Amino acid sequence: MKKEYLKIGKIVGTHGVRGMVKIEPWADEPAFLKRFSHAFVDGKEIKLSSLTPHKNIVLAKIEGVETIEAAKLYRGKELAVKRSEMPLENGRFFIEEILGAKVIDKNTNKEIGVLTDVLKTGANDVWQVTNKGKDYLFPVIDDLEIDVDIENDIIKLVPLKGIIDDED
Repeated sequence: MKKEYLKIGKIVGTHGVRGMVKIEPWADEPAFLKRFSHAFVDGKEIKLSSLTPHKNIVLAKIEGVETIEAAKLYRGKELAVKRSEMPLENGRFFIEEILGAKVIDKNTNKEIGVLTDVLKTGANDVWQVTNKGKDYLFPVIDDLEIDVDIENDIIKLVPLKGIIDDED
């Protein structure tokens, strides 16, 4: 089911003495965060400005935060935005939207498990699907046939040979 809010990053520290913060972006590119002028922290809206990608983080100014001491209060806080403010092209989705989805074998309609993690490996993502304490790892590559239904929290895929052993 589509979520109303999605997390886009975490404030991991301060920058300078005038209240700037460092944000660890949860996106493919740090520049993605530049499109947001506000976010929600602990359910309260904050206004963001001066968002500047710097290596693998984003430096930002929070309105009303003028000192390093005030900025330190935000360390460890997660930023969320309304999902409706993040349009994506068809067939694209956010990791947070698919975590917890039921994963089904497209060939047999049997449940494989639940998507519990998405591992970033550099070359491609790897989906961790868990069933009764057992983990299966699916490399998200072109050869993997995948249908994602965010509205119903279902992912259908054709498992590559050797990933699921036959225990039946």
